[in-house]
Amino acid sequence: VQLQASGGGLVQAGGSLRLSCAASGIIFRGHDMGWYRQAPGNQRDMVALITTGGSTNYADSVKGRFTISRDNAKNTVYLQMNSLKLEDAAVYYCNAKYASPSGTNYWGKGTQVTVSS
Repeated sequence: VQLQASGGGLVQAGGSLRLSCAASGIIFRGHDMGWYRQAPGNQRDMVALITTGGSTNYADSVKGRFTISRDNAKNTVYLQMNSLKLEDAAVYYCNAKYASPSGTNYWGKGTQVTVSS
């Protein structure tokens, strides 16, 4: 199983980035997908989730600014990040969880997002 995240980088506050996560080795349409982030010294927190059926859930801190989407034909999940703030800076990780109560979790290696003032 491989989750390859990309799209991170350096952006000014107020700017936008689009993260992508390409999955392989899993039946993508059978997995709930998510983005998490971890800043230095902090725990890894959920940013956005999208279920196999397309339902979404967001952390309060990103609601209205971030949008998660998925393309099952491309085995890819996206995170569109707008109006970025300094506090959005973190390593962003892609997660895949098989959509069952005891579904296995898979993690990608992460992509760095840096926000400058």
